[in-house]
Amino acid sequence: MTAPTATTLVAIATSVAAANQPGLLKSEFIYETAPFPQCHASTLAEGRNGLVAAWFGGQREKSPDVGIWVSRLEAGGWTPPVEVANGIQHAARRHPCWNPVLFQPRIGPLLLFYKVGPSPDTWWGMLTRSEDGGRTWSEPRRLPEDIVGPVKNKPVELPGGELLCPSSTEHNGWRAHFEFTSDLGRTWSIAGPVNDGRQIGAIQPSILVHKDGRLQALGRTTKGRVFEIWSPDGGKNWGPMTLTSLPNPNAGTDALTLRDGRHLLVYNHTAKGRSPLNVAISSDGREWRPVLVLEDEPRMEFSYPAAIQSADGLVHFSYTWKRQRIRHVVADPARFEPGAPLP
Repeated sequence: MTAPTATTLVAIATSVAAANQPGLLKSEFIYETAPFPQCHASTLAEGRNGLVAAWFGGQREKSPDVGIWVSRLEAGGWTPPVEVANGIQHAARRHPCWNPVLFQPRIGPLLLFYKVGPSPDTWWGMLTRSEDGGRTWSEPRRLPEDIVGPVKNKPVELPGGELLCPSSTEHNGWRAHFEFTSDLGRTWSIAGPVNDGRQIGAIQPSILVHKDGRLQALGRTTKGRVFEIWSPDGGKNWGPMTLTSLPNPNAGTDALTLRDGRHLLVYNHTAKGRSPLNVAISSDGREWRPVLVLEDEPRMEFSYPAAIQSADGLVHFSYTWKRQRIRHVVADPARFEPGAPLP
């Protein structure tokens, strides 16, 4: 009898998980082999020609060889990873790249934000654009000195077309802020920081949009729990930052508002480590109910999730799988069966 391949085992595991978790449709690796040993910090967007994924990859996080890699979903399969950006400064100096963020505005090219620099407290923001759905990219351009761009999670496009980018800095305590651009990254304004970095150290926010017009941001902290903060005026002003009851092991999260008005959060539901990786849903952004467990292998790393909703209503997740590969998961939120409210 022939032994099952790794691909077959993944398919079997996915079918079993889907049977036990309503709404889970598919789980796959974006690539099986690549010219880099480690990867992290993936991002997703639905471009004009379909799904596009990006992440940073290289010898290991912080290595100068780390660049930004892109793959596109075409004809049912992901294209081989292609490096589209690096941190080469000149012949004798190269810095690592970090935390790409893809975003497709309603009008305009596909945007790819990322960071370059020796470390998160010294990096700077970069931006490149694609007019053909991620096949080719413009010459990268450095953002203004005090602008980071969306630091991990996707922007929100406001009704007037302005992009609201969730961002943060780490050089003077962990502090979150929000950046606005009305011309796809050419000019900017800033709101915040919205916390002092001492009472609550918080970074990497993501933004939810409520039916009454309020915005809610959730994200990573050093305090063992997910933070939340609310804005009544489109992100220009924010109330006090507080801690939710949801655990956070000082690891990245992501969130989005679905088109039916519900809110979705993908995060590690644990106070320590980066497994399990969970999905919860809420009607008000305060009471959360579990719907999926994407990974739960003990003592492994499943981290830095990204989440988007595609035009067909399905939700797509990507995340770091053991620092070795990027996993892509597809779910149907209409079929979720939420559990009891999380404490």
